[in-house]
Amino acid sequence: METGQPSRTALAVALARAEHQTLDDPRIFTDPFASRVVGDSAPAGEFDGVDPELARVRRLVIAARSRFADDRVAAAIARGTRQVVILGAGLDTSAYRNRHPDVRYFEVDHPETQSWKRNRLRAAGIEPPPTLTFAPVDFERSTLAGGLAAAGLDRAAETIFVWLGVVVYLTRGSIDETLGVIAGGRADLVFDYPAPPAPESAAEQRARADRVAAAGEPWLSYFTADETRTLLKGFGFALREDRTAGDLLSEYGIRTTHPIGSGIRLVHATTR
Repeated sequence: METGQPSRTALAVALARAEHQTLDDPRIFTDPFASRVVGDSAPAGEFDGVDPELARVRRLVIAARSRFADDRVAAAIARGTRQVVILGAGLDTSAYRNRHPDVRYFEVDHPETQSWKRNRLRAAGIEPPPTLTFAPVDFERSTLAGGLAAAGLDRAAETIFVWLGVVVYLTRGSIDETLGVIAGGRADLVFDYPAPPAPESAAEQRARADRVAAAGEPWLSYFTADETRTLLKGFGFALREDRTAGDLLSEYGIRTTHPIGSGIRLVHATTR
């Protein structure tokens, strides 16, 4: 990660959300801010030489996980939750799409990515809402609990944590630390994780892993569904959902048989 710049993967994910708004039909996730936040900073060559169908499926998987998270956040808010924490927020725009003046959002991310994002917001003329608090935390070097406390999160109040596109880049120690912090309060947790590559997609997964590793963001952690269930249970979570991205795409009316859809799983768990 270069000083003053976001992570390459955060930028690529934001670009996928932006392109989904115009390239895919049906559109399964609506984000009116995505293109403005990305601006002209899209990573060059991200999909050079990539099969168009593979690029489409990757884009749809990112849209599906965003839709999954948005729907679970909406359900939590309907039940009375008034705090939303976006872990590893990147260029996420959910706080800007929040229509509830009494719901507080907290964006947690690496200080460099967060600084770049705030500059991009200013350049795009997007004003952070008064319901948003930035909480700069380096997941591998700083304490998440300390960062949330400094940002003013009320640990006694019900909170939903959204943790997308992060687990694969963390060590097991950092994953355990994060789960431990979340488990310390009344919380919902939405996150995604990669399953070990299936034989039919292993070559593509290795190629993608090599590209992000070359950008300084190597993939470190994979889990099976059984391992994820055991991990969550160990921290006192009740597993509500653990679904493949492919299953979600089918639910949202998207047809694809590409194996990448079964390689990413979306989870909803609670501490109650």
